[in-house]
Amino acid sequence: MSKLAVQIANLHRPIDKALFRALSFILAIGHAGLLMWEPTLYSNAIGGFNSIIGPLFLWAICSGVIFGVGFTPMFVVWRVLFSPYISLTILLYLTVAYLFV
Repeated sequence: MSKLAVQIANLHRPIDKALFRALSFILAIGHAGLLMWEPTLYSNAIGGFNSIIGPLFLWAICSGVIFGVGFTPMFVVWRVLFSPYISLTILLYLTVAYLFV
C-alpha cells in the first residue's frame, strides 16, 4: 500500500465501527425512503432541492449505503470520494433540516 492509502486508512479507522456503519445505513435508507414516499413533502421539509442539495443528497445516499454495508474501496480515490465523514455530515444535516426546520 502507498503512504497515502495508509494515511486514509488511519483516518477512517476511528469511524470504522459497527455503530457508525449502522447509523450511516439507517440514515441513508431512511432519507431515500422518505424521498420516494412523498417527494414534494420531503423537499419542502428540507428547504427544497437545488443544483447543490440534489447531487449532494444522491451522493450522500450512495456513500452512506456503501459505508453502511461494510464495503471498503481498494483504490485511494474511491476511498476519499466515498468517505463516511462527508456522507454522515450531509445525512445528519438533512436529518436536522427534516426534523427541526
